[in-house]
Amino acid sequence: MNESTLATQLIQNIEQADSSDALLEAVEALADARLHSAVTTLIAVLSYNNPGAAVAAVDGLVQLGEVAVLPLLNLLDDYNYGGRAWAIRALAEIGDPRALETLLEAAETDFSMSVRRAAARGLGYLQWSKMPVEHLEAAQARVLETLLRSSQDGEWVVRYAAVVGLQGLAIAVRETKPKIVSHIGTHFEFMLKKDLDLAVRTRSRMAAEKLLVNSLEG
Repeated sequence: MNESTLATQLIQNIEQADSSDALLEAVEALADARLHSAVTTLIAVLSYNNPGAAVAAVDGLVQLGEVAVLPLLNLLDDYNYGGRAWAIRALAEIGDPRALETLLEAAETDFSMSVRRAAARGLGYLQWSKMPVEHLEAAQARVLETLLRSSQDGEWVVRYAAVVGLQGLAIAVRETKPKIVSHIGTHFEFMLKKDLDLAVRTRSRMAAEKLLVNSLEG
């Protein structure tokens, strides 16, 4: 069976699914096939009222990687919050810097803590090597600013994700932006002393220790 025929069959299975379990199975099969032609269908699934299928679709889009980025950005549905939220999670996991503006906005303004959490973590693990060098400094400064704000979010899960994101950013720039690394390290110490949640304080300690190890190894 060639790729086109396979894609047609797998997509038809999704369209003809008559139960939640059947839909989940069909989406998982399409995701596992890793077909470029499946991107639009996987994005459409994000707007279905089926969290299990949405998770499977996100996994499929993440596996496809950068080929899914522009379709995700172009097809974000402002009028379907559920689909938009899942799309942001996919973009965060893919880590392509073309999603920078979307992730910054989501981390700072989205009303859902799960979306803010996904965006904050994703910002720390963007694939900076794919961004033009002339844009790096400004972009990394904006990410730092947003993650510092996210680390003061009212929800502990978002603050926790911001710590993870800040750690990722520090590791990414440790050889080129020592001032950013120092700033992040100081902020971890602040969070370790001031954050009200034990999980966030513990994660801040782990992140600070990781930065110290990386500094010694460098």
